Amino acid sequence: MPHHTRAGARYTLPFILLLLTALALAGCSLIAPRARNAGAPLEMVYPREARDMPAIQYNDLPREAKQTLQLIDDGGPFPYHQDGQTFENREGILPDRATGYYHEYTVETPGSDDRGARRIISGAEGERYYTEDHYDSFKRVIR
Repeated sequence: MPHHTRAGARYTLPFILLLLTALALAGCSLIAPRARNAGAPLEMVYPREARDMPAIQYNDLPREAKQTLQLIDDGGPFPYHQDGQTFENREGILPDRATGYYHEYTVETPGSDDRGARRIISGAEGERYYTEDHYDSFKRVIR
């Protein structure tokens, strides 16, 4: 066997093991959020600035809001092209965060000719806020 082949083989096995380890770890981080959501939802710890906000229990949300939350947990697909876009928090009601921290998702409004006024706002740390009046007020979603 030529010398360069043995040297290559010496590095190939560690490289393959490293690659498999990286893929396994990446797979765990991709699978973990779904596994976490598969059972009883965990309580989200909201930032201090949001703890005095009104809250709504998951079971008290309209059916359509629960469907939207499930789509967010699943990563889509979303029914509106605006879903998942950055929410700017121009109203300043939610805790102040950098642009891109919040994303908005439509909650279907039965009988509405357009997207309606209901939305779920998702924070980068996993917190969820519900508005039924197009950002005039928000409630923390307690799961």
